[in-house]
Amino acid sequence: MSDGTAAPALHVRGRVLLGPDEAVDELWVVGGRVTYERPAHTDDVRTVTGWALPGLVDAHCHVGLDQHGPVDEATSEKQALGDRAAGALLLRDAGSPSDTRWIDDREDLPKIIRAGRHIARTRRYIRNFAHEIEPDDLVAYVAREARRGDGWVKLVGDWIDREEGDLTACWPRGAVEAAIAEAHRLGARVTAHCFAEVALRDLVEAGIDCIEHATGLTEDTIPLFAERGVAIVPTLVNIATFPRLAAGGAAKFPRWSAHMERLHERRYDTVRAAWDAGVPVYVGTDAGGSLAHGLVGAEVAELVKAGIPPVDALSATAWGARRWLGRPVLEEGAPADLVVYEEDPRADVRVLTAPRRVVLNGRVVG
Repeated sequence: MSDGTAAPALHVRGRVLLGPDEAVDELWVVGGRVTYERPAHTDDVRTVTGWALPGLVDAHCHVGLDQHGPVDEATSEKQALGDRAAGALLLRDAGSPSDTRWIDDREDLPKIIRAGRHIARTRRYIRNFAHEIEPDDLVAYVAREARRGDGWVKLVGDWIDREEGDLTACWPRGAVEAAIAEAHRLGARVTAHCFAEVALRDLVEAGIDCIEHATGLTEDTIPLFAERGVAIVPTLVNIATFPRLAAGGAAKFPRWSAHMERLHERRYDTVRAAWDAGVPVYVGTDAGGSLAHGLVGAEVAELVKAGIPPVDALSATAWGARRWLGRPVLEEGAPADLVVYEEDPRADVRVLTAPRRVVLNGRVVG
């Protein structure tokens, strides 16, 4: 919530990165907005120097959720502040059972694009996270969450089937076709949690817009993703936990455990193959379940480790990610959400983990 006072004017000097290959020497912040015109009065202006980027994007996190389910407002605030400290000023909340609309009234907290609450098959997801329903109810719940969210809906596309002892698809093809069509009719895009291979073709051919994790991509489905323009958010910092998960379930579900190990082992090859084929790739951490918030810089470094060029990995959390989500970068008149670094992040993305300054709605908040 605003305190009613205007944000002080700022002068950002050094190199302002307007895109991967476009930079200017300075910008001004007046009334919380970006301008490239020098203000008439500059006697009382704070100066910030360094390499400036638009506020980073974490396109897959969960504010209002921890490993046990919904959390209180104090915990949600702490999560949002963790993202802010890391320079993540635009969050796509990829499923949360908590009502976090109060955050929208806080000018000191990151902006959130919500996907409503997860929609899962009965007993086929983490307890207390999702609406757990059967296929006949999928369209109705998708419509409900499309109205509750901010232009996105989140499905659980696959999960362990205890009878099969492995990951299987959660929804029949006809159910997801009807549900995705309803979401699109209501102006919402649809994404889905998918670890395995089995659900991907049906979801993409049904018209889905994005897949989270996407560890099950293969040489058969990657061209389909590229052809349809379906984005992926790999969440590699979360995929790093697969060996621990697999070890914990090996005795009871050996097929599932071995499958998770294989998906983990080829994770970098999978992401690089998707990128090489032209599949859009964006940065997301999956923070808010078992992972702490504020890992956006680590996820960019993981994409680089997978073989994505550093400038393109940077765009996946900056210019490209913001445009994908329909939010401004650092154009004239845009909200002044930006992060300033000591060195050029295009040369070494590891600098993303140590912002010099964080500016949100024109105020220096970190």
